[in-house]
This record gives sequence, structure tokens and C-alpha cells, in this order.
Amino acid sequence: MHVVITSATRFECAQAEEQIKEGSVQLPQSLQISFHQSGVGMLASAVSLTQLALQKPSLIIQAGIAGCFNTADELGKVYIIGEEMPGDTGVNENGEWKDLFDLNLAQPNNAPFTNRKLPNPWLQQYNLLNLPVVSSVTVNEITTSVMRRQQVVNKYNPFIESMEGASLHYACLQLDVPFIQIRATSNYIGERNKTKWKMKDALVNLNKTLIEYIAKLTDDR
Repeated sequence: MHVVITSATRFECAQAEEQIKEGSVQLPQSLQISFHQSGVGMLASAVSLTQLALQKPSLIIQAGIAGCFNTADELGKVYIIGEEMPGDTGVNENGEWKDLFDLNLAQPNNAPFTNRKLPNPWLQQYNLLNLPVVSSVTVNEITTSVMRRQQVVNKYNPFIESMEGASLHYACLQLDVPFIQIRATSNYIGERNKTKWKMKDALVNLNKTLIEYIAKLTDDR
């Protein structure tokens, strides 16, 4: 079984990669783990993840940090993404956000979309740790303004925002490659004071979860 762990940047999964490569995590001979960096944003990650999916690995795990829309939720927690939505492909017209579906430039159920969303059909099979499942939007421009944040919430009601998730879902759905997206929240959407971020906690929890996930994968697959 060939499993690829992909992240936008190397530092997001560096702790898990180091542990696996130095042999502190015992893997059966039947399980091969590779690491991959897609680059940041939808453009780089779409090309990189499509090239990766064309190699037909058994499973692609996308892992990374992300912003959280729910300010009542504790930062540093780890989630599985159930469905993705491109969050900034469209037009801002008279204060209203209109995406490709509103503009009739795409149809809500044209593959790989289902009701305007990019779901993960392998979710039940591969949420091995029973992590909480949330929805996400993917953007090229990180949401910072109060107005834009409210537009995104009103339109998509997401829990998480990232810059590469939709690329993973789109590529893997089109090429029929099993995938799972694991995210740890490092900051609240719109908060640019990084002293209030929980980057260290998010990275520690993300990498700990990856190791636990791989151990569970060896037991169950």
C-alpha cells in the first residue's frame, strides 16, 4: 500500500516526516509512506496534486494548518474535511458574492461537483480516528476583512479556510484516487495579530495526529 502525505509547505509535516524516516515509527513492509509538497495556493497545488494523483497511490493524505471561522472553537484542534468549496472564484457585485454557479458558468452537479460542493466519498472508509468532520472553503486570497468574512460565511457557512484543499478534492475526484484531508486550526479568520495565533499547538497536534493515523492505517488496512 502506497500512502502519500502531502502538504503545501514542508514545515507543516516535518515532525511526522522526521519520525517516520528515522524509524521511530514502525511500519510493516507492505506500507510505503512518501512525502510531497504541493506548493501554496490553488494554482500550484492543482498542477502538483493532479500529477501526484496520476501516479495512482493507494491513498493521498493532505495535511496542513488552516484558519477557523468559528471563534468559539478552541484553536489547535484537528479536523477531517468532509466537503470543499472554491471560495473566491467569481465576482463581487454590488456587495454580493457570486460564484461560478450563480453566474451560470458552471452547473451545480457537473462532475466532480455535487450540489456545488466537492465531497469526499472515501470519508467513511478513511476517517480512521473518527475525527470531527467539517466543511472548508479554499481561497487564493486569505480572508482578512470583516465584510469579506461575512460574505463567505453567508454563502458557504464553512468551518475552515485553506489555500489548497479544493485542489486535492477536485483532482482526486476526477481521477478516482482515495484521499483524506486533515487540518489543524492555527488562527481565527481575519485575525492578523500572529501573537494570538496557536501555530505551535496546531503543528504539534497535526503531526501527532498523522503518526496516530498511520499507526491505525497499518492496523486496519
